[in-house]
Amino acid sequence: MDYLIHKAWAYVFLAGLNSTIGNLLLKKSSDVVGGTIWNFIPFNIWFMSGLMFYGLNVLLFAKALKTLEVAAAYPVLAGISFSLLPVASFILFNEKLTSTRYIGIIVVLFGIYLLTKEQ
Repeated sequence: MDYLIHKAWAYVFLAGLNSTIGNLLLKKSSDVVGGTIWNFIPFNIWFMSGLMFYGLNVLLFAKALKTLEVAAAYPVLAGISFSLLPVASFILFNEKLTSTRYIGIIVVLFGIYLLTKEQ
């Protein structure tokens, strides 16, 4: 049983990673082409790739929910993205990574710990 639980948490982590990548690709797609969003969606490889990663996120998370409680798994999924996205956007897009955001990441991670801590 422990193996299944560890495997399910790995799916949650991979789902969070795919969500983060999808968000980064969406940002890249908006930087590449101007105009309205409807003019470029079908032709923008960055946008289409982002959708693919969002889809993988959903599939992996659904697989994890066969074993895990959604009340524990979803905060971890969201927290992974909330924690990775500011750092990745700082590296890739030179977005601000302030001390307040660092504190926010720590608070999110602590909240995840509390939500998933076994009683």
